[in-house]
Amino acid sequence: MPAHPQKTRIKPPALRPGDAIGIVAPASNINRDLFEKGCNVLRDLGYRPVYNDSIFDFAGTLERRVRELEDMFTRDDVRAVLCARGGYGSNYLVGKLDPAKIVSHPRIFMGYSDLTSLLTCFCDSAGFVTFHGPMLTKDFASPGGVDLDSWNAAVTGASDFEVIPPRPVVKTLVPGEAEGVLYGGCLSILVAALGTPHDIHTAGTILFLEDLNAKPYQIDRMLMQLKLAGKLDHVRGFVFGEMLDCVQVAHQDYTLEEVVLRVIGDLGVPVAWGLRSGHVTGGNVTLPFGVRAALRAEKNEVSLKILEPAATPAAVSFTMHSS
Repeated sequence: MPAHPQKTRIKPPALRPGDAIGIVAPASNINRDLFEKGCNVLRDLGYRPVYNDSIFDFAGTLERRVRELEDMFTRDDVRAVLCARGGYGSNYLVGKLDPAKIVSHPRIFMGYSDLTSLLTCFCDSAGFVTFHGPMLTKDFASPGGVDLDSWNAAVTGASDFEVIPPRPVVKTLVPGEAEGVLYGGCLSILVAALGTPHDIHTAGTILFLEDLNAKPYQIDRMLMQLKLAGKLDHVRGFVFGEMLDCVQVAHQDYTLEEVVLRVIGDLGVPVAWGLRSGHVTGGNVTLPFGVRAALRAEKNEVSLKILEPAATPAAVSFTMHSS
């Protein structure tokens, strides 16, 4: 992939009813039953899931995974590329993909967890908007696994929409307001990119961070690594995910929130906590990376609003349902 980000962010074509969504598995192997359940949900939503039969090869080779991903970006009938699941191994692809097949064919590309390596690579190096959101076998296959309001708003090119659903509680750790480019992903994958040709670009961002099964001391270590690397110097605001199963060991009297604030609480920017995107208990929220966003963190309310369409052509403004 190209080593330098493009100055103008490219927005992929928006999804329309009847469009084909290409399913890929750049990381671990997939469960076929869950795969079929997820495909049925996509069909119920009015889309056509398409995939290569080789996707079911157990622990597929790097060459196969690269070929499948490139194929979905270059197929004329595919408008979006959805990852089947996370796992590990996506970072192997970033040095093997043919730039011409990715950069010249922007598509909605969605995933999370290990797929963070591809989300940030496409956002920074290929220069187009990417989507941190639900995956096929982990979310679409589960009842209530997808926050459809944010999904619809993001993939159809809506503008000026809120990505914090009314029911999940997102709280303020540090109050304030900020505007910036929404960016981020799985914390451990972001840290793993430091010092590589695909290092992350955090300046001027509203930085979204989430992870799974990491102890508070590990979160502390990773945040300090980002801080010492200068990656937090020009961040305008932070939004943390649900931090699922990032629990403290017994008999320790400090919380994960206190650990986080010890590292970033002195940066003078707003910090919010608990947005369900990525590793979540349900209702996975879609976050478009590479677009302008506004964060408002108040004592009793947090708002994160996407200020521009994430895909083109833009649709009408999208209103979150309150039910």
